[in-house]
Amino acid sequence: MLKTNQYFDGKVASIAFQGEKLPATVGVITQGQFTFDTRQKEVMTVVSGVLKAKLPGSEKEILVKAGESFTIDANQSFDVEAESDVAYLCTYE
Repeated sequence: MLKTNQYFDGKVASIAFQGEKLPATVGVITQGQFTFDTRQKEVMTVVSGVLKAKLPGSEKEILVKAGESFTIDANQSFDVEAESDVAYLCTYE
C-alpha cells in the first residue's frame, strides 16, 4: 500500500512503499533549503539533479549527484539545499 507525504508546505513530497528488502520512499525536493530529522537509519540516493547536503557532525556541505548516496543514522538531523528539483530514493533500516 502506498502512502503519500508532503512536507514544508508541499515543497517536498514523497511516496512510501515496501521495497524488496527494506521500506522506502521516492520523492521530489523542490528549490529551497530544508532540515530533515531521521527516526531510523536511512540511505538517501539522488535519482535526478544535484543536492547539497550538510551531514551531522560536519561543517562542510557535500554535493550529491544523480546515482550517489549518503547515509544518516537514526535520530539525527541533516540539512539539504536544492537549486532545482531533485528526485530521490530513501531506504530505511
